[in-house]
Amino acid sequence: MNVVVAVLIAFGILAVGVLLTRAMSARRIGEEERPAEPEDVSELDVFFVCRECGTEYQVTRLGEIQVPRHCGEPMEVVQRPRPQPELN
Repeated sequence: MNVVVAVLIAFGILAVGVLLTRAMSARRIGEEERPAEPEDVSELDVFFVCRECGTEYQVTRLGEIQVPRHCGEPMEVVQRPRPQPELN
């Protein structure tokens, strides 16, 4: 009798483990994959600007975005229009 109970408990633990593993892998399959390499975005003219002191960082490559802090405050994202070349 003890052997039957032990086998049932082992089967229950195995079933829960399989269900949890499937649930975790299904969530990963549905997620969008990140690019392997950072993307070049220098042509977009995007800047991080500190409103306190005026420091600017231009975003040239985009991977995982984290807004930097300068002067203790988060910097703002600013996209500026690219100046058009003058025609003579």
